[in-house]
Amino acid sequence: MAKTESTLKNMVLTLLVITGVAGASLGSMYELTKEPIAAAKLAKQQAAIKEVVPEFNNNPGEEVYEAQSKEGFTLKFFPAKKDNQLVGTAIETMTNTGFGGDVKIMVGLKPDGSIINYQVLEHKETPGLGTKMDVWFKTDKDNQSIVGKNPAKNNLTVSKDGGEVDAITAATISSRAFLDAVRVAYETYNQNNPAVEKGGKDESVE
Repeated sequence: MAKTESTLKNMVLTLLVITGVAGASLGSMYELTKEPIAAAKLAKQQAAIKEVVPEFNNNPGEEVYEAQSKEGFTLKFFPAKKDNQLVGTAIETMTNTGFGGDVKIMVGLKPDGSIINYQVLEHKETPGLGTKMDVWFKTDKDNQSIVGKNPAKNNLTVSKDGGEVDAITAATISSRAFLDAVRVAYETYNQNNPAVEKGGKDESVE
């Protein structure tokens, strides 16, 4: 077999063939993994909804609605109903003030805005420190838990900033970010739900 002459034209053609094959392979891989990834995200979302609101017998995903926070985030609201009565709303909320960037959580609020529970969806915080937020703010110890608190009545910022919540040890920035995501959820819900008690103040500290 004759050796291909090493010319600029041949090198360019070879490079185009290689990039074409690589691009086609990546495209095929994306198509193969797109649906499983979407299904996994949906399953995680559904599990989070069940975790943060009381028992319900409607399909919150079918009644989901969106609203913009004043920060420009698009939040998703999943109304949970029992026998057609609203028992809570699961809110997919976020902040970009985390140590590693975005922090996304699902937080459940009662119709009056009180916090039912929460679940962390995504974050890039320091492993072993910021990752403790998964359980820290629902642990009934000292002033860690935010469960049952109402942002209209409770100052849900870290105690270091004059608030009522103990920050995660050695992870104050992550704690501020988590509580900021809760604040964003409450304030946006407050603006879109007249049943929420008014009078909550934004006392978060960046």
